[in-house]
Amino acid sequence: MDILDSLKAGLTVVATFIPAFLLFLVILIVGLLIAKAISKALSKVLHKVGFDRLVERGALKNAMAKSSLDASDIISRIVYYALVLFVLQFAFGVFGPNPVSVLLAAIIAFLPKIVVAIIIVIISAAIAAAVKTLIQGSLGGLSYGKVLANIASIFILGIGVIAALNQVDIATTVTTPILIAVLAAIVGVVVVGVGGGLIKPMSARWEQYLNRAEEEAPKIKAHAQAAPPATEQIKDAAGQYLPRMKPTSPAHTRSKPAAGPWLPDLNPVQGPASHDPHPRRLHDHPGRHRSPAPQLR
Repeated sequence: MDILDSLKAGLTVVATFIPAFLLFLVILIVGLLIAKAISKALSKVLHKVGFDRLVERGALKNAMAKSSLDASDIISRIVYYALVLFVLQFAFGVFGPNPVSVLLAAIIAFLPKIVVAIIIVIISAAIAAAVKTLIQGSLGGLSYGKVLANIASIFILGIGVIAALNQVDIATTVTTPILIAVLAAIVGVVVVGVGGGLIKPMSARWEQYLNRAEEEAPKIKAHAQAAPPATEQIKDAAGQYLPRMKPTSPAHTRSKPAAGPWLPDLNPVQGPASHDPHPRRLHDHPGRHRSPAPQLR
């Protein structure tokens, strides 16, 4: 009975494995064909849009020249192998949970970082090429123009490579300190160069200021001693900016009384008998005593 049970169990396993294996083969073959077709289509599209020329303009031209594949073929191959990973994960999933499926899932989860890293390198290479062309066009007549353009291009490309390595978490303990050290070295060179170049001009300028102050010190002291006391200067300033009030005479106060406004002469053309040399003011009545306006003392 034990032998029969074992044989029955073995046949059951084989009977369940064969359909799963056949399904695995079908998924694998169809998936590989689809991945191959997508890879070829992508390569043709990249060739038509001029992706190779764009990459060759960058700093990756020398590296691509040593390879038998161009940039479009490399991108299409990367896409093909990424699709193969998806196909394998789907195919091995037929057998249920297994270590191969777990490994493939981890690799597929890592693919977005690789894609981002490749994009960073391509963009940094394009920027490096543009900066190199710009510097060569601006400083091409100088002896150090080409060297400066190459240094700037390599520096930008290096930053892009370090950023790509950090994106995929490769050697972050090495690349990050290197990047910090390079930036610190550049800042130090600029500070020392600019500061060292300004030491002599600034020392000469300060010496001129001190000599001029020493020459002007006796003149300033003599001018301060010859000046009047501060109290007199304050009085003079007050007399200039504060007007003095002068007392008015009685005749002046009579000629400009404060009793009220003058009445206008409504009949300017009159005979000698009707002419009044003393026109009446508003609120003037016969017999009312008018007091003179107060005088300012």
